[in-house]
Amino acid sequence: MGQYAPLLIAVVVLFLFILIVSFFRRYKRCPSDRILVVYGKVGKGVSAESRSAKCIHGGAAFIWPVIQDYSFLDLTPISIEINLTSALSKQNIRVDVPSRFTVGISTEVGVMTNAAERLLGLSQQDISNLAKDIIFGQLRLVVATMDIEEINSNRDKFLAAVSSNVEAELKKIGLKLINVNVTDINDESGYIEALGKEAAAKAINDAKKSVAEKNRDGSIGEANALQEQRVQVSRADATAVEGENTAKVTVANSNANRREKEAEAERLAVAAEKVSQAKALEEAYAAEKNAEIVRAQRDKASQTADIVVPAQVDKEKVEIAAEAIAEQTRRHAKGEADAIYMKMEAQAKGIFEILSKQAQGFDKLVGAAKGDASSAVMLMIADKLPELVKTQVEAIKNLKIDKITVWDNMSSGKDGKSPTSANFLSGMLGSIPPFEELFKMAGMELPDYLKGSKKEEKTSSKEPEENIEDAQEVKDDKESKKK
Repeated sequence: MGQYAPLLIAVVVLFLFILIVSFFRRYKRCPSDRILVVYGKVGKGVSAESRSAKCIHGGAAFIWPVIQDYSFLDLTPISIEINLTSALSKQNIRVDVPSRFTVGISTEVGVMTNAAERLLGLSQQDISNLAKDIIFGQLRLVVATMDIEEINSNRDKFLAAVSSNVEAELKKIGLKLINVNVTDINDESGYIEALGKEAAAKAINDAKKSVAEKNRDGSIGEANALQEQRVQVSRADATAVEGENTAKVTVANSNANRREKEAEAERLAVAAEKVSQAKALEEAYAAEKNAEIVRAQRDKASQTADIVVPAQVDKEKVEIAAEAIAEQTRRHAKGEADAIYMKMEAQAKGIFEILSKQAQGFDKLVGAAKGDASSAVMLMIADKLPELVKTQVEAIKNLKIDKITVWDNMSSGKDGKSPTSANFLSGMLGSIPPFEELFKMAGMELPDYLKGSKKEEKTSSKEPEENIEDAQEVKDDKESKKK
């Protein structure tokens, strides 16, 4: 084991040396003309852009193996020639604007991240083409918002508008506008050239006019000097007077302004006071209105409590009493109906019992008559004969005859009797219906033994006696059952 110890130590030292060299090689310094972009796992930042990549300009950073990597963005300016042709101006005139733009990757915080996200790995030519497309569009947009005279005469404004629009768009991809140079501006219709010729002719004419004026000034210079002397003296006097008058007018205007401002201030104060009073009255009226509304609500609630609530309670009492009376009536009616039903049922049972007993009596009566229905009927009539006689007697029982006056002319009738006195009582008795007529009216006929025929009485005397005995037995049976 001891002989391998030096070898093991050498291997460990070599490993440590390689590790240290690797760490030193992973420590990257950023030159001033480049931007170091560290990507991979770069940690959490304040915003989403700072988490996608870490941009360093003018410093150094350690690149962790496996989880991080790096690359550089070149800050060398890029010159782009833009030959814009047939751009439509605000006056609908086609304009050619040849120009040259100088751009480069921005070192501004935040914009560097845009460059790292959108330009990392692209060549200078690719970046130039991308910037050219953006510049063309923004340049056409600026030309469309300006007149040709403004573009041609006010170049500073035109360049400022181009720089503002183009730079705002270039920042979105991480570029910065360094310089704009517009060489010349032409148009298809020759409008700018005509403006140039007009300016040249105006300059020549102005020069000729200036020469003529100088000659004229030389000729009249002396006369003008004398005139100027006199004029200046008079002007000085007039100026003095005018100064005095102006001072007076100024003082008068100042006084008028002061009085006007004082009057305005007084008017504003009075108006403010009136407005305050009006607001106070308005608030007072509003408070009174609210108080009246509250009082009306209170009175309404009080009246509701005094009138509506008792009425509602009385209504509910009446409804409850009506329901109780209805229920009591229903129960009473049901009780009366049940009582009537029971009474009628008892009466029906009594009638049924009476009829049953009568039927049994009739059955025995027919049996006593040996099956002869006529004889049975005769027995029934014999049984009811006392009641019939009693009924006939009752018919004249209540007649009150206190005094009867009979007027007779004493003439004799048949058999030497007075027709009035003799026939009065017989006529009155004759008014009582005889038994035979009474039976006929009832749809029956008296038996022969009751009609008064002696022969019939002798021949049939034996048979009625037997029938009367049988009827007497039936009558006795009925009386015993009733008892």
